[in-house]
Amino acid sequence: LLYTIKFEELESKMSLKAMRHLARWNCIRPKSSAMASGVAGSAAVYTDSLEFTNPKSMPQIPTYRVLDRHGSIKKGNVPPSLSATLLVEIYKKMLLLSKMDKILLQSQRQGRISFYMTCSGEEAAVIGSAAALQESDTVFTQYREVGVFLWRGFTLDDVMNQCFSTHKDNTKGRQMPIHYSAREHNIQCVSSTLATQVPNAVGYAYSNKLKNKKSVTVAYFGEGAASEGDVHAAMNMAAVLRCPTLFICRNNGYAISTSTKDQYFGDGIAARGAGYGIRTVRVDGNDLFAVYQAVTTARELAVSESCPVLLELMTYRVGHHSTSDDSTAYRSIDEVNYWNTRDSPVGRLGHYLVQQKLWSDEEEQSFTKECRKEIMGAFNQAENTPKPSPYLVFDDVYDTMTSQLGEQRGRLEEHLEEYGENYNLDEYDMK
Repeated sequence: LLYTIKFEELESKMSLKAMRHLARWNCIRPKSSAMASGVAGSAAVYTDSLEFTNPKSMPQIPTYRVLDRHGSIKKGNVPPSLSATLLVEIYKKMLLLSKMDKILLQSQRQGRISFYMTCSGEEAAVIGSAAALQESDTVFTQYREVGVFLWRGFTLDDVMNQCFSTHKDNTKGRQMPIHYSAREHNIQCVSSTLATQVPNAVGYAYSNKLKNKKSVTVAYFGEGAASEGDVHAAMNMAAVLRCPTLFICRNNGYAISTSTKDQYFGDGIAARGAGYGIRTVRVDGNDLFAVYQAVTTARELAVSESCPVLLELMTYRVGHHSTSDDSTAYRSIDEVNYWNTRDSPVGRLGHYLVQQKLWSDEEEQSFTKECRKEIMGAFNQAENTPKPSPYLVFDDVYDTMTSQLGEQRGRLEEHLEEYGENYNLDEYDMK
């Protein structure tokens, strides 16, 4: 309604601030094609033939690929212009992520941390996309994107302190493992609640649009999360308001134990983009070159045209959903072994680097040893670092501690002073 009301009729009823906001809304909101055609809800193309659209008659959305499974550039394709130095840096980060995942997974099985989720099989999708973004781009991850954190400067010490909930953890030990937060790297805090980060990302992008910032907001999610209503609402809002948002869907084949054939009947997640009016591309998520090129181009589109872009990265979750899952109950070992050996994103890029004489088996062995040493160094240090003070439970509840919380804190102090010897307080930072 406000879109059609004349400003002159509102001047006497609205504040100057409200008038400015309304003017900005009218300037950036595209005119509806439905209004132009005079038909409510859609632009009208009339026909005298009664026909129902048949998905089976529509062509399948192709998957963009540059690098084949053997690490060779497909005939006719040109890889993105990545320097040898950057390519090797990306590969090293993928190796580091892979080795770190294995160590932390084993540590959970040993009872040394309480929970973990790996990125095994999805290294190119995560790190390749992160490398294509700019530091000014704000990222909202799901929970399998620690590679984005690592690429942006999150250290092994940061990872280990969070997983062990030490007093050096920037979330003060209040989050379960793998729920990282890195404001200094422009990455929002991980949340377990499925898909809530997606509408948050769109709202953030809309705010940046109003401020005329030339950056994008990125929302990572899995194909399972795409079944949540939050994703529908977010994509529709982004399309209508033309918010510069990259929706990066990691389609890894499984939503915990539910395979894609039991999740949807249509042509994956990419097919939904057209319904929202969103530019869309499907990409081989195990192909580092394809991922990097697609995200780079999508970012340019989102910024230049102030619009959302949907990317479906086709990959495979080699690991269990989490340490609470046993995937052998719903898929075969042979299936996992195929993807782990014949179509590994790390192996594919490694083969290419060796073919181009940018990497060697000797460098691989040397870097693997170096990786393990660095990972275990951070691991051992965090494991022996005190936990946060129990008194922190009263902090940050309110901006200023209430008298009731202050009274409760005082009672805890009295209790620990009298019965502290019955607790393992030496494991906590009591300063």
